[in-house]
Amino acid sequence: MPFVCVDARTGAPYDAGMALIEPRTLKGFRDYLPEAQIPREWLIDTAKRVYRSYGFLPIDTPALEYEEILAGKGGEESDKQMYRFEDHGGRRVALRFDLTVPLARFVAQHSNVLGMPFKRYHVATVWRGENTQRGRYREFMQCDFDTIGTESIAADVETVLVVHDLMRAIGFETSVVRVNNRKLLTGLLESLELSHNATQVLRALDKIDKIGPEKVAEEMARTASASPSQCAAILSLAQVQGSSDAVLARLEVVARSSERGRAGHGELARVLEGARAAGLRENAVQIDVAIARGLDYYTGTVLETSLAELPGIGSVCSGGRYDDLANLYTKERLPGIGASLGLDRLLSAMEELKLLPTSRATAPIFVAYFDEARFNEYVAFAAKLRASGLGVELYPDAKKLKTQLQYADRRGFTFAIVIGSDEWQSGMCQVKNLKNGESVVVPRLDETNDALGPDLLSRLRA
Repeated sequence: MPFVCVDARTGAPYDAGMALIEPRTLKGFRDYLPEAQIPREWLIDTAKRVYRSYGFLPIDTPALEYEEILAGKGGEESDKQMYRFEDHGGRRVALRFDLTVPLARFVAQHSNVLGMPFKRYHVATVWRGENTQRGRYREFMQCDFDTIGTESIAADVETVLVVHDLMRAIGFETSVVRVNNRKLLTGLLESLELSHNATQVLRALDKIDKIGPEKVAEEMARTASASPSQCAAILSLAQVQGSSDAVLARLEVVARSSERGRAGHGELARVLEGARAAGLRENAVQIDVAIARGLDYYTGTVLETSLAELPGIGSVCSGGRYDDLANLYTKERLPGIGASLGLDRLLSAMEELKLLPTSRATAPIFVAYFDEARFNEYVAFAAKLRASGLGVELYPDAKKLKTQLQYADRRGFTFAIVIGSDEWQSGMCQVKNLKNGESVVVPRLDETNDALGPDLLSRLRA
């Protein structure tokens, strides 16, 4: 019977000799080759380790939600960027644009079994149909952590501490956590009689690093009908600089005229006190009045993290308090606060700073194989190395040693172990350090038993 190719979608036969489909990726999406995926997974593992050290628990939620769950929760811009469609069952569904809104739905749905407060972390992909730019894609990974079910300032302080520890664990010792409070900003707008257009003002203010103060003033005038004097007052405060204590003193004067502003000022002061009590250096946490966070659901503390080495990349870890988001799904009071590591943006920054490893090897040890008659012995030797806690890759083909060592060098292995006929007979093996070129011959096994030689193990674990 002749072989017939069938289209998987339609079931119709087609000519196997037809033109090939060009392999390509959608704009705003990307493939991850091993050299990119290895550090990506390292960052994810690092984030999980830091989150776990504070007692956060893992969860997962579906990529697809009912459209009504997501729509209108992040603001007009998020709604524009959302991927939404009708599925085969006629349901209106959408791909999640962040992990916080699905969390609010999740907690409202399962609060009776979770117990409060509930601390979770979630590492997963999200989608936004926005314009692509440096370090920003339409499909990207977020590494979130959140505390739900408490309004205590202790959760705000802990959020700042987690972000600080996370950036240090990644290797950015000089990164700065910039903090502000939405209540403080709202209080300022009340005093300026702009509270009715607070959403538009805060969205514009959140763009100050991207478009500059003049463009922000133009947007506030256009979208919030802010007068020149109102714009000037907002921008003057947003650009206040100095030590945290000096900025707090300046903000106290502004906050006096609003009860909400006074509350925000007090919360901001307590966050700074908590950071100091935890031993953070003075400039590790700084007040930045310009931080508003563009999403509509933030209600209190907001934060962003910048890199001193590459300030133009934007915030790589951001978040804040959202005490009312779950109110859309339940009558139970479920306030929350959390932050998210922008994995892909941070990777882009690290790539630009040449901080990413170039190795394509996930195991440090390479075992060459070029004596087919001893295949099982190679397999047994590699298995012993793995049983000793070492990562090992055994080359699959008995090719020339030069070819195998070239492969090992390209992949970025640390060590190559060579065992030829002479070494098999003498009980030795050659250990080549592929980083510095040194090569030594050591006993393969312990003299008194069948275990691996102690000299071999000590060299491989160095």
